[in-house]
Amino acid sequence: MNTDADGRTRVRLAELVALRARVAKAALPRLESRAMRSGQQSSRLYGRGMDYAESRIYQPGDDVRRLDWRLTARSGRLHTKLFQEEREGRLLILLDAHESMRFGTRVRLKSVQAARSAALAAWYAVRAGERVGLMSFGNGHHLLRPLAGTRGALSVCGALADWDANDAPVPGELLSDALLRAGRLMHGANRVLLISDGLSTDEAARGRLLDLSHKAGIRVLIVADALELGMPPAGRYPMEHDGVRRDVALFGERQRREFQQALGAGQARLKGMAQSLGLPCAVLDTAADPLDAVMSLLAPGVRR
Repeated sequence: MNTDADGRTRVRLAELVALRARVAKAALPRLESRAMRSGQQSSRLYGRGMDYAESRIYQPGDDVRRLDWRLTARSGRLHTKLFQEEREGRLLILLDAHESMRFGTRVRLKSVQAARSAALAAWYAVRAGERVGLMSFGNGHHLLRPLAGTRGALSVCGALADWDANDAPVPGELLSDALLRAGRLMHGANRVLLISDGLSTDEAARGRLLDLSHKAGIRVLIVADALELGMPPAGRYPMEHDGVRRDVALFGERQRREFQQALGAGQARLKGMAQSLGLPCAVLDTAADPLDAVMSLLAPGVRR
């Protein structure tokens, strides 16, 4: 456990665990947890322990134990009940852990905000009866397979804190490669929440997002700093990287606009790609409360 974690520059495990109470108090609609065949069609079956879907005219070979006697009595014709298979939903959180996430000018770093968002998503999912798993990219090939209940959410919180504390340098990973890996290691997940600042987004990611959307419902949460979202006021901005501190002078309007466009290129690219594919997408700055953004993406009724 990282004892130096402050919840601003480093992920604090106690804070992630405490977010359970926020989700517990929120008025959350029931999540749909029915698995999708080929990512699109739910299956209608006969059997016990399944949700009633509808009734239809009896056909030879139908199980007589599934007859809808009320509708049969009203219509005078035999009807059979159809049931919709109920399976445990699975959410995979795909977390960007590139060095670019360790940046922030308001309240906390993007990496910390991303971890808070992931923890809220985990508590949200398990409260609704889903299993939840976690895969990171950009800092090595970490994977936590989907687990159920409190154990699943606590495992996600622990992994978030452990992975954030790892400072070992590793090569970056393009988003397209991470999506390809996720497609192979989904462990039956029928929903994926991508959390990223977008800087690793390459053009090949478009096709991989589309491919993955055929297997699961994809949601995109973009974490961005205030300087990436809007033109900064004129002034001097202290920047620190690898222990080196420098002042960046931004006074002219053109200079400030170009600075913002350069910083915000990643989030703009990923947002545009998600929107062009019709994927639910939200942008979250580092000073905001992530609960509403997470709920808006994971709530039932959000278009696949």
